[in-house]
Amino acid sequence: MLLFFHFFITIISAAKLTTTNSSFSMSFPLTTHSLSTNATAKMLSSSLMFSSRNTKAPPSSSSSYNLRSTFKYSMVLIVTLPIGTPPQAQQMILDTGSQLSWIQCHNKKAVKPPPPPPTPSFDPSLSSTFSVLPCTHPLCKPQIPDFTLPTSCDQNRLCHYSYFYADGSYAEGNLVREKLTFAPTHSTPPLILGCATYSSDARGILGINRGRLSFSSQAKINKFSYCVPPRQDQPGRAPTGSFYLGNNPHSTGFKYIPMLTFLQSQRMPNLDPLAYTVAMNGIRIGGKRLNISPAVFRPDAGGSGQTMVDSGSEFTYLVSEAYDKVREEVVRIVGRRMKKEYVYGGVADMCFDGRDAGVEIGRLIGEMVFEFEKGVEIVVPKERVLADVGGGVHCIGIGSSDKLGAASNIIGNFHQQNLWVEFDLTNRRVGFGGADCSRLG
Repeated sequence: MLLFFHFFITIISAAKLTTTNSSFSMSFPLTTHSLSTNATAKMLSSSLMFSSRNTKAPPSSSSSYNLRSTFKYSMVLIVTLPIGTPPQAQQMILDTGSQLSWIQCHNKKAVKPPPPPPTPSFDPSLSSTFSVLPCTHPLCKPQIPDFTLPTSCDQNRLCHYSYFYADGSYAEGNLVREKLTFAPTHSTPPLILGCATYSSDARGILGINRGRLSFSSQAKINKFSYCVPPRQDQPGRAPTGSFYLGNNPHSTGFKYIPMLTFLQSQRMPNLDPLAYTVAMNGIRIGGKRLNISPAVFRPDAGGSGQTMVDSGSEFTYLVSEAYDKVREEVVRIVGRRMKKEYVYGGVADMCFDGRDAGVEIGRLIGEMVFEFEKGVEIVVPKERVLADVGGGVHCIGIGSSDKLGAASNIIGNFHQQNLWVEFDLTNRRVGFGGADCSRLG
């Protein structure tokens, strides 16, 4: 997961993924900044558009609306979704590394309502389709095989949850059922969500990993994709990309790699079996292939080393065997320019001073390439090798998994810029396709 850096949460699971074909086909622009303006139901109703190929079957749908903000430092992907009946616009972080989806809740009609969050929150009293899970619900009992969510029974005999992420952020509230209502005739079935009354983030989470309680599984979405626009360092610029649920009209040229899946019998202590795991083969910097064994990018007997594609992580993180080789090559090329004894966010220590360092150092290092199976590559141009982290400092967009406290390689959204990333759940594959994502919104 998320915030200014990733910080993935591992909801350990052993269940095999079962996917169901969906007739939904929707698109939502997303922004790489936090939102400061109030989204309204009027905005949703005027911007969501649907089309149907067969009026007797559940119709496919297409919707489009633009959301922008000026949150300079964040690289999380914010979508605004219509929750409830009638719909209330809710800001959620798109996170392929999490299972539970949750929204900010604030019941304004409560006798003693808690302080409202700083962004528009969901008011359960205004929705006719809202319901709270009772303590007797199976999810409120311990030892659910693929959902190790800490739950308890609150004083009202309702199912209470507490969710903690590796970065120290948290959310707690009640587990509920609610619909996403895109139009009077277009809605999801009731989904199990978290209704957070206390959290450390002003926005909710759209958990969309491979777990049975993720948004994609509950809503029976068989495919989704997004295109992250280039990060803009100029204040006031709010790049917008696109997020598709269902078929993507741009997918003709996508190149696919298999998604690694794990059975219940393969449960390992350091493995996240619900992540979108792929087999990475190597890394090139400036045309030079680093001496890293492909085994470093695959889970070992204990699960360490898996490589996952995570929209909720800003930077990419590498285990020590790979990170040390990358750092060694960067030091060889530009070591004398490196900022001494500086570690950004506690995880990234390949940083440089100077407003023009991103261009200058990037030019010296050259492009960076992540190699996968079947000749598929993620090519990071030299102009986007470094990230502006503020204060005139630029850092290579790669952090140490060890410093993060993780045992995995994580491909973050910083290295997914100008790239379509498609998660095909039916065919268990991940697709990539180059694009100018800033022009698609």
